[in-house]
Amino acid sequence: MDESGVKKQNWDVKETELLLEILKELDMKKCLDGRKVRNSRLFKVAHRRMTAAGYRRSVDQLKFRWKLLKSAYYKCKRAPGAPEPAPARIQGWRRYERTMAAIMESRHPRAGAAVDCDRDDAGTEESDGGGSMLHWPQPDNATQSLDVIIKMDPEMDSQLKIGFIGAGNMAYGITKGILSGNVLPVNIKVSAPSLRNLGRFQELGVSITHSNVEVVCGSDVVFVAVKPHLVPLVLNEISQHVTDRHIIVSVAAGITLATLEELLPENSVTVRLMPNLPCMVQEGALLFARGSHAKEEDGALLRSLLHHCGLVEEGPEAWIDIHTGLSGSGVAFVYLFAEALAEGAVKMGMPSALAHSIASQTVLGAGRLLRDTGKHPAQLRSEVCTPGGTTIYGLHALEQGGVRASTMNAVESATERARELGRKSAAEGRK
Repeated sequence: MDESGVKKQNWDVKETELLLEILKELDMKKCLDGRKVRNSRLFKVAHRRMTAAGYRRSVDQLKFRWKLLKSAYYKCKRAPGAPEPAPARIQGWRRYERTMAAIMESRHPRAGAAVDCDRDDAGTEESDGGGSMLHWPQPDNATQSLDVIIKMDPEMDSQLKIGFIGAGNMAYGITKGILSGNVLPVNIKVSAPSLRNLGRFQELGVSITHSNVEVVCGSDVVFVAVKPHLVPLVLNEISQHVTDRHIIVSVAAGITLATLEELLPENSVTVRLMPNLPCMVQEGALLFARGSHAKEEDGALLRSLLHHCGLVEEGPEAWIDIHTGLSGSGVAFVYLFAEALAEGAVKMGMPSALAHSIASQTVLGAGRLLRDTGKHPAQLRSEVCTPGGTTIYGLHALEQGGVRASTMNAVESATERARELGRKSAAEGRK
């Protein structure tokens, strides 16, 4: 168990290197030495960075890891060339010691000698897997790296303004996710032509308006969250107000990056994002693709803003329409299956309310087990089945009904429809 009472999982080398890179850059911001790397706010920032990179650790786990590494550093420094291995017995210590020296002594790892320590990594306290060494920035790049961190971290740049054009479920879900982080409601503004959907944003403390131009002029990141056929109209309206400080994020199905870039000023930073409805409860699955002028730090900023919404991944634009069919529309497929599960129980004599409650919990539990174990669905399915048992009989009935082929066809049909919408929008944009 670690100090937070959470069972520790093994840290691999790549994860530890990332943590050290984050701490090193944040520490350099104030020109401190490593003895000051104990600030709780700093570790909260590091936690968001680690989460955005896909690592699930608590703040306390990050603090414990740093404490372990710092202890190893001090013991190695006190006893250079000692016959014993690093007192913390951390496998991969040789990869970390130069960076630890840079943090603790306020110098770049290439500027001085490495900390002398026994290279024997056997018998470790924690098992570290293999990983390639990250490139540590040179001193003259430090300021640039810090700019990236400050830009991507709302807590370190409280002036970041976020706008939404459109007040539907996707905009609402993303807003709730962003507010779960460190962005204040006062820094968010939402526009819609009517008051019908704006009331719930007001309840969150978010500013509302009927002017799309007002949203753009007062925002750094603008989410265009309107129906696909309205995107060309909206972009034509706001185009003259978009500057190089803006990041325009489209969440409209089928609207390509090429269409966005064609309708916006030259060199505009664009991102195409596809969320899904569970963003409303911070359990969404989001995939984004960067436009030709969007930089890596723009993607990092978006990850940092959205990671409270659920799983956030980046990929090529070709995957966005597939993600729409798989996850955007796939949520409805799961609801249909949950409804059918409940109706099957009702048919067999269970009260409807209870059947639907159990069906929803079954879907939730199965999904969490699938996500958290990392096992293939077929493996988990086989673990439920026993020879001649109830589950295999039920699965046989599903296979006879063609549930597997029907589901694959549903994802294919939804994907093709997303592509069709994209082609229509591109044609309308050229008119």
